[in-house]
Amino acid sequence: MSVEQRVTEHYGRQDLAAEILGALERAGKDLSRLRPDDLASIDEFHIRGREATAELGRALRLDTSTRVLDVGSGLGGPSRHLADLYRCRVVGLDLTEEYCRTATVLADRVGLGGTVEYLQGSALDIPLPDAGFDRVYTQHVAMNISDKRRFYAEVARVLKPGGLFGLYDLLEGPGGPVHFPVPWARDPATSFLAAPDELRDLLSGSGFEIIGWRDTSAEGRAWFQQLRERIERDGPPTLGFHLLLGPEFREMARNQVRNLEEQRILPTEVICRKP
Repeated sequence: MSVEQRVTEHYGRQDLAAEILGALERAGKDLSRLRPDDLASIDEFHIRGREATAELGRALRLDTSTRVLDVGSGLGGPSRHLADLYRCRVVGLDLTEEYCRTATVLADRVGLGGTVEYLQGSALDIPLPDAGFDRVYTQHVAMNISDKRRFYAEVARVLKPGGLFGLYDLLEGPGGPVHFPVPWARDPATSFLAAPDELRDLLSGSGFEIIGWRDTSAEGRAWFQQLRERIERDGPPTLGFHLLLGPEFREMARNQVRNLEEQRILPTEVICRKP
């Protein structure tokens, strides 16, 4: 089984849209009047959630004229948020077909069906033409990609000259090997963290100029603490990542926090320009 097949198996679930809409209804949401924020607790599948997406959007200087590609778009939360906020056109690409189907259903439900679209495909062979986008971004995706040189070369190919590439990923920290399972992998077979110096070399080797680099580990630890306090106060949310990853998610979440606290992972935002 290839790495991409293993990754698809890790994330693959059936009838996700129905599960999510059912959970929203149980939470008291009016399904005929949904807004992107109603989905924030499940469709921002990365540390610091909506907050990190908003920061990335500001760093990429999005506006109504920008055409944007989200590589590894998942359930489409970041693309819907940014399209709603900046009125930009966003294409989402994801390896998992069920995620693309679900993202399309949710986009229609929140009135963004004409602004965002989702394609199933590999980040190593992006099924889109050269220089078609003003901006490209990816969040918590490269950890599942072993051939990062090819990945960043593909990003550079579809980005226009002068365009910006933003990534928010987990890097290898100095604290030692990752404790598994984690939300992106159940074992090391599908986990490929790059060290900071390695990522710099990969991006430069793909022709990018790095114009921003920010380790957000402290912010991540504070976010998890706030999340823990909210769950202790209000109980676990009806709509949460357990719908995506099943009963193992509790252990995955504990390991994610431990890995962050022990500096085994470094959540990092990087902004690059294609000359």
